[in-house]
This record gives sequence, structure tokens and C-alpha cells, in this order.
Amino acid sequence: MRGGNSRKPNANNLSGIIDRMTKKRQSVAAQQGSGPDNMAIGEFDGAARLPGEGGLLLSTPMYWLYEMGHAALSPARAFADATRLYYKNPANPLTHTTYGKSVAAAMELFERSTRRYGRPDWMIEDTVVGGEHVPVHVNTVWERPFCRLLRFERSLTQAPRRPQPKLLIVAPLSGHYATLLRGTVDAFLPNHDVYITDWRNARAVPQSEGRFDLDDYIDYIISILHTLGTDTHVIAVCQPSVPVLAAVALMEADKDPYAPASMVLMGGPIDTRINPTAVNKVATERNIDWFRNHVITKVPFPHPGFMRDVYPGFLQLHGFMSMNLDRHIEAHHNLFTHLVQGDGDSAQKHREFYDEYLAVMDLSAEFYLQTVDTVFIRHALPKGEMTHRGRRIDPRAITRTALMTVEGEHDDISAVGQTEATHRLCPNIPADKRVHYMQPGVGHYGVFNGSRFRSEIAPRIADFVLSNNGAGKGSRRANGH
Repeated sequence: MRGGNSRKPNANNLSGIIDRMTKKRQSVAAQQGSGPDNMAIGEFDGAARLPGEGGLLLSTPMYWLYEMGHAALSPARAFADATRLYYKNPANPLTHTTYGKSVAAAMELFERSTRRYGRPDWMIEDTVVGGEHVPVHVNTVWERPFCRLLRFERSLTQAPRRPQPKLLIVAPLSGHYATLLRGTVDAFLPNHDVYITDWRNARAVPQSEGRFDLDDYIDYIISILHTLGTDTHVIAVCQPSVPVLAAVALMEADKDPYAPASMVLMGGPIDTRINPTAVNKVATERNIDWFRNHVITKVPFPHPGFMRDVYPGFLQLHGFMSMNLDRHIEAHHNLFTHLVQGDGDSAQKHREFYDEYLAVMDLSAEFYLQTVDTVFIRHALPKGEMTHRGRRIDPRAITRTALMTVEGEHDDISAVGQTEATHRLCPNIPADKRVHYMQPGVGHYGVFNGSRFRSEIAPRIADFVLSNNGAGKGSRRANGH
């Protein structure tokens, strides 16, 4: 299938929001901006703060009540959309008045605020390879019940002079769709054969397909690496850093020939005991039973995953937005103002960001709870206590896979030092095959998207990958020199 039918500049528009908000961040207190670099995106332990201590009495029917509320608002949404179109009709004399523009803007805000956002398109239709524009087709090359592996296949007319390493990007399974990494994929396409994990919404997976937990996640990574073969390089963005490191450790311990040539861990919660953030503290202040009783519910009819236990996307979104609620309110107030003033460009940028941000997916309850317990409550990996199907995971077994870690100076999700801790856990990787880079002036989202990612982080990763590809030739720009 093609990579979507929208125009490609949308990815750059989203990055523009990131860049502007990054410039505003001068301190932790100043990180409450309205752009994606400052928004909570896909963090695991940022559970919604529910009123009171309702426990099972509140959590069990909440998905069903949400569906009822969404269905009850359908007539109002339809009326709002029809009213918006009426007041935007050029033949309507009120369309060109402040009153007409205000009504149309209000109706659009209501419709957008009550809409259910589906999985966004990739919007990647072409790229530039060796100065030549080439079409890009998005194909599925591997599939399991909870994930499929996508390849961004470039229709090359001739083989590029520069080596094109196989690059596996492991997208986070933490609330948002893999399309959140659209800019990440776009940055690597010119010089890499790019693959990405596309996780499925748990409510769309029938009960008959079985459970999915952190052990299954690690199995998926290993299976994908076997499918891609030798000389594969893997990038883990945020949450996948832990299962990717675990998978590589298991493969190295088994002398698996398909262990990746290199792995890049970006803004990952390897050791959340280091500089714990407000998000990390939510988990340590509560035990796993609190999460089980307060945020886990069953998928209602008529979804394919009927009666599956999940951490629902709408509840995750509540948690994300409540962390910066005043900034979200301000952003929507600005949208209303832009619509009334006729500032179409600013309004479109708002739509593009929130179409992505508000598109959330349900997580399997087993995966969510096991991850919270293993990574954020017990800190099992840095303590040497993490296991995979009863087998202890030992990162010291990693000797052949090169390691690069990337952090953002203002990351308030995975703080500085949490990802760098990987180097301490992997002492047997040779010094010339390990790199740490901390990007000044960016927050969590800026680690894998935005202009600084494109101009400073992505080139370093590309050089690191190339230097550890095949014969190991390439520059050493990745070390920051």
C-alpha cells in the first residue's frame, strides 16, 4: 500500500511546532509549553489520576460508560459539523461576518473535541536518495497478532553509491501509534533501508489470539531480527529501550548470529532511579495493585477485542493531557482565534499536531502491568533481577553489538542519566563500539523529532550505524567531535 494520501510537508509543519516550543524551554519550570516537545507523550507510568479511590467499582464499567457517552454525542457532533459547513458556505452572507466565523470556529472546536481519532496516515510518499526523488511504498513484511513490521520500500532506479544499512526502528507501545515517529522515519530514509514496528490497538485483537505481555514483546523483537537477518541495526525510541536491550542480551548470550550490528537507545527508561521525574514518581508512590484496580478495564462490544483486559487509550489521553491541561486549553483557544481571524496556516498546524496527539490506542493489560512493575516499580533490569520466561537477563553478555545512547537535556519523561546507565550495565562492549550523546536544548519529543533531531542527532546516529555496518567503515562523528 502507499504511505498515505496527504501532502508530505505536514511532517515539517509538526516539526516547526517542536522547534518553536524547544526555544522556550529554559528550565524545568519553563517546560510547560504548548508544543509536543513539552507534552506528555507515551510515558508508561503517567497513569490518569482518577477522583477518589473507586477501585474496581470505577474501573470495570468505565470503558462501557465512555462508549455510551461517545455514542450519545453523535447527533450533537453531526449537528455541529452541519452548522460549521453552513457558516463556511460562500453563498451564506453571514460567512464573511465575525459572527459567522465565530459560530463556525466554535462548531469545529466542539466536533474536534468530541471526535474519536483513528490511526493517522504515514504521509510519506517519496524521499531523496543521491539527489534523486524516489517513490516510497509502505509494505508489511512480518506480522503477528499484536504487531506488524512495515518496510518503507524505495523504488530505486539504480543502486546508491553510499551503503544503505538495514535500520529497524522499534516504536514505543505506550499509547500513541507508530506514526508519531513519522519524522524519525523520514530523516533516515535517504540513506537507510528502514523498517518500523507498527503495534496494533489491543481492542482490535480478538481474545482468541491470546495474551500479550513484556515477554511476548521481547519474543517479537527477536523474531523480527531473525527475519531481517545479519547486519541489522536497531533504534529503540523511549519505552522499547528496555525490551530491546533485553532481547539483544538474550541473543548475545545464545551466540545468535542475527544479533544486531548496533543498537541505539533514545530517551529510554533503563534506570529510572537516576534523576527520577514527576512521571517516574507516580509509579513508585503506588504498588502494582493500584494500577490494576484503577486503570485496567474490559473492552466493550462491538470491538473485536470484546472482554479483553486493557489500559484504554482514552484514559491514557486523560493522563497525558492533565499534565499540561492549561497549555492544551490555551492551544484550543488559539485555534478558535486563528479560525475567526482567517489564519489558515496556524489553524492547519494545530489540526495536524492534535490529529496525531489525540489518536491513542489501548494497551494489553498484561503488557502494561508487567512493564510498570518491571521497569518503574522494581527497577529489575539495572538491579540484575529482570527475567524473560524465567531466564535472567544479563546485559554483560553483550560483546558484539555496538551501543549508542541518546538523551535530551530537558527531557522530563526519561531524565538525563536514565538511558546513559546502559553503558554501566554493558561493560563488555569494547570502548570503540560505544557512544553516548546528550543533545542540548531539547526535551523528550525533541530527542527523536524536530529540526535539532534532523540536523544534529540523526546525522550522528547515521554515522554510528555506518561505522558499525559490514566492514565497519565510516566516520566517527557520532562521538560528538
